[in-house]
Amino acid sequence: MKSIPQIGYGTWNRPGEIAYRGSLAALEAGYRHLDCAEGYENEEFVGRAISDSGLPREDLWITTKVAPESFGPGQVRPHVEASLDKLGVGPVDLLLLHYPSINDEYAIKDYMAQFAEVYDAGLCRNLGVSNFTIRYMDAALRLLGDRPILTNQVELHVFLHNQPIVDHCASLGVRMTAYSPLARGAVSTNPVLKDIGGELGATPEQIALAWLLAKGYAVIPSAGSPDRISQNLKAAELTLSADQLARLDALDRDMRLVNGPWCPTWD
Repeated sequence: MKSIPQIGYGTWNRPGEIAYRGSLAALEAGYRHLDCAEGYENEEFVGRAISDSGLPREDLWITTKVAPESFGPGQVRPHVEASLDKLGVGPVDLLLLHYPSINDEYAIKDYMAQFAEVYDAGLCRNLGVSNFTIRYMDAALRLLGDRPILTNQVELHVFLHNQPIVDHCASLGVRMTAYSPLARGAVSTNPVLKDIGGELGATPEQIALAWLLAKGYAVIPSAGSPDRISQNLKAAELTLSADQLARLDALDRDMRLVNGPWCPTWD
């Protein structure tokens, strides 16, 4: 079974043709991992980019997510089937629950049972979660039984190390995927990132991604221009020294960017 490519192209906040152009540019640049979601309302455009790229399906890793508004009784499977129809790639490589149910509107026991049913029916190759805190992770693993959770996709960047959930997932053998890995552009002006970039002939964004990659996380940066998309992928070619890693470790300031009323109480 193939494993999740460490760098993917994220499509949050990239609607319509913007998602199409970005996804196609990413595939042309060498990305083989695309991350989208029902809630982004762009799956059909990502699917068209995949089709137009001409790349073999088996070379690609496609992730999508079920929105928490779709967790009602009997709702998960039809929403997953609708996502698959839009993407046109057959079973996705990874299906995530985008958030726990908002304010626990739906019981986790009920929606995890639906999630398990979708997996057992072969609509996805791997299961994962996103924005799950320690409490929800433990419940999800218990309810899924012998079905593994491949990853927990959470906000992670040099300014938010999110250590409680990272450490808990590590103890469970669940890999982390970092969304907003560039802190929505905040990394570009940080003097430490710029200094280390100068030492390695790299951009601050590449340094920020290299730090996450060195931690063993998968990352899904988003970008609009083909040049920036390509630059982000080249972060995988960088090797940070122990001193550079330590300087980046010191940047944590608990700078959480995603903290709306739809979010769980963070650890």
